[in-house]
Amino acid sequence: MGVVFVEEGGAAAAAAAAVVVVVVVVVVVVVAVAVVVLVVAEVAAAATATTVVMVVLLVVVGTAAAAVIVTVVVVVIVVVVVVVVVVVIVVVVVVVVKVEVVVVIEVAVVEVVVVEVVVVVVVVEVVVVVVVVVVIFGLKEHCCTPTNLK
Repeated sequence: MGVVFVEEGGAAAAAAAAVVVVVVVVVVVVVAVAVVVLVVAEVAAAATATTVVMVVLLVVVGTAAAAVIVTVVVVVIVVVVVVVVVVVIVVVVVVVVKVEVVVVIEVAVVEVVVVEVVVVVVVVEVVVVVVVVVVIFGLKEHCCTPTNLK
């Protein structure tokens, strides 16, 4: 892999192939950096949302339940971020290793994966918010108002 065989008169083709490889590697790195930036932005947004949720929880369900719920939310966010970073690393490795096979398709795959990763992160955030809201109202209705929290 990565070896270019030069036949007679093939120096120009080899140079062109080398340029294509460099361009694709640069594109892959830029996409990977963009994904990492998106992930960091999502984590920052989630941290802000978590702080807001924590304040609401403290008022609605009391300190102990709020701490448990926020801990679960933070763990979910960390797991999502780790999965996203692993996916980005795998995609970058696959693209770099197979770069001489089909350049255009691999770049398109990276772009699709970036979109899918962003969608997955957003969906997970929505699910976490829904779960937190359900838990808040469930606790409020059944057991854990600030006066009778055990």
